[in-house]
Amino acid sequence: MNANDQKIKIHTLSVRLFHWINALAILVMITSGWQIYNASPIFDGIGFPSSLALGGWLGGGIQWHFAAMWVFVINFAIYLLIGIFGGRFKMALFPVSPRSVLTDLGKALRGRLPHDVGRYNAVQKISYLGVFALFIVVILSGLSIWKSVQFSWLASLFGGYDDARVVHFFCMALICAFVVMHLALVLIVPSTFIPMVTGWAKKTKHSNGENHAA
Repeated sequence: MNANDQKIKIHTLSVRLFHWINALAILVMITSGWQIYNASPIFDGIGFPSSLALGGWLGGGIQWHFAAMWVFVINFAIYLLIGIFGGRFKMALFPVSPRSVLTDLGKALRGRLPHDVGRYNAVQKISYLGVFALFIVVILSGLSIWKSVQFSWLASLFGGYDDARVVHFFCMALICAFVVMHLALVLIVPSTFIPMVTGWAKKTKHSNGENHAA
């Protein structure tokens, strides 16, 4: 190892477990959700390939969807509680401002956004905060669809049962977009993938004092 290199802990075991459990649960929910959607589409002319839809039929899709839903909800709730009360979110995702997001977005579009190992830039911060908000909305809209009578008051907040389905659909679409963007960033900066598996990253300190992942 280079004298200027050192390994630092980026992600704890609990964070890595929550991440991969959520990733699997989200994949199952999305693909099983496509099966449910195909059985009762919201928009004419829009459907999903049966080869990508999990469950084989409506009942199978619903069973997979509910099974993954409980895994996701419980895992995400624990992750939020640990992140909030353990101080991880405050340290990793704040502060963030519209100005810092626009500045870092401009750097990213020009290919000049440096990757400082162990720290999120403003674009990453707002992306994670946004997807957390999407998770909460997709859970609430899903509850109002699942138990439309018991949670009629919740469905009314979305404008009724049919509108709750539309909200649920668009939240799913935005989550899919986030996943695609997330995977694209991993391909662009593959060094960010290793810490999510091992927890550790190599931190290289250059002569100018800047730290970068390797």
